[in-house]
Amino acid sequence: MARDLPFSIQLHSARLFPPVTDHLPHLAALGYTNVEPTDILYGDPAALRESLDESDLTALSGHFSLHLLEADPDAACRIAETLGMRLLVCPFVPVETRPVVTDEWRRFGERLATIAHRLRSRGFDFAWHNHDYEFRPLRDGSLPIQHLAADPAVHLELDVAWVALAGVDPQPWIEGYAGRVAAIHVKDIAPRGSRADEDGWADVGTGVMPWPKLWKAAVLAGASLMVAEHDNPSDFDRFARRSIDAMRAFASMTNSEPALSAT
Repeated sequence: MARDLPFSIQLHSARLFPPVTDHLPHLAALGYTNVEPTDILYGDPAALRESLDESDLTALSGHFSLHLLEADPDAACRIAETLGMRLLVCPFVPVETRPVVTDEWRRFGERLATIAHRLRSRGFDFAWHNHDYEFRPLRDGSLPIQHLAADPAVHLELDVAWVALAGVDPQPWIEGYAGRVAAIHVKDIAPRGSRADEDGWADVGTGVMPWPKLWKAAVLAGASLMVAEHDNPSDFDRFARRSIDAMRAFASMTNSEPALSAT
């Protein structure tokens, strides 16, 4: 079962502690080898690449707005090429333009499929990053995520903490999309009533998410990136340090399990 996955972190977690790139050397010193940027860092891709190279960090994936991916895919690809990315992720659709009924979600899924096939022709993979609303049933009983991922070309960056906040067990979804789970956001939820100053999120391994078994499921599902994230940490350095310690433990437990023998 052993797979050497890079220890990754989402730079969105550092947005409240600018400049974000100043954190890169410290992240590398902690043991992270990969980061996931967002579009607030794409103003000068060459300068960002230089900062990454100076800290021996890669950026194998990145978040891109739906608008850029649809209106100027060439620009998105140029950014990705400069940074050495292989996976472009669309992370969000604004509330005011978010689909409501099943047909709207189905049509939105077709738009994502168009993006995915366009990027694939350029040598990139494409994934959708979920929140909780994709896992809340529509009036016909279907879930938005089923329409968004209807085309196999659309991969997933599963944020399993958001899945859990929708009242859904994330493990069957990890397993059910095996082979299409490009990345996992490794995020934790604080015990109920705690960490109000951090919007109820927790450092990885300090909350209520069953991460040892979810990590194993993600590895078996073929996820190539496990990306630590916290949407509102009060102390980014604390979050980064605690989270990589926990991720090392999850990876060690998974890699130490014997492989299943053929019968």
